[in-house]
Amino acid sequence: MDAYAVSYDLNEPEQEYTELIDALESYEAHWHELTSFWLLDTDESHTEIRDNLKQYIDSNDEILVLGLSGSAAASSINDWDWIEEHV
Repeated sequence: MDAYAVSYDLNEPEQEYTELIDALESYEAHWHELTSFWLLDTDESHTEIRDNLKQYIDSNDEILVLGLSGSAAASSINDWDWIEEHV
């Protein structure tokens, strides 16, 4: 499995994005401690993740999926153990 960072901007005020959150939470290994930023550990490719998630956003919204290299640094992050295990 590979680790990916997913970030999005929902550009419509008061937009409902419950389906997007549900889709992100459906990945067995996911981490979400920062607003609009997720980490996923999955067998899917970055394009498959993007294609899966973009069905839940509007055409004026933005989504970014980045493959992770395995190194990370942070400050004041809860659940750092998840990151160390999956990234």
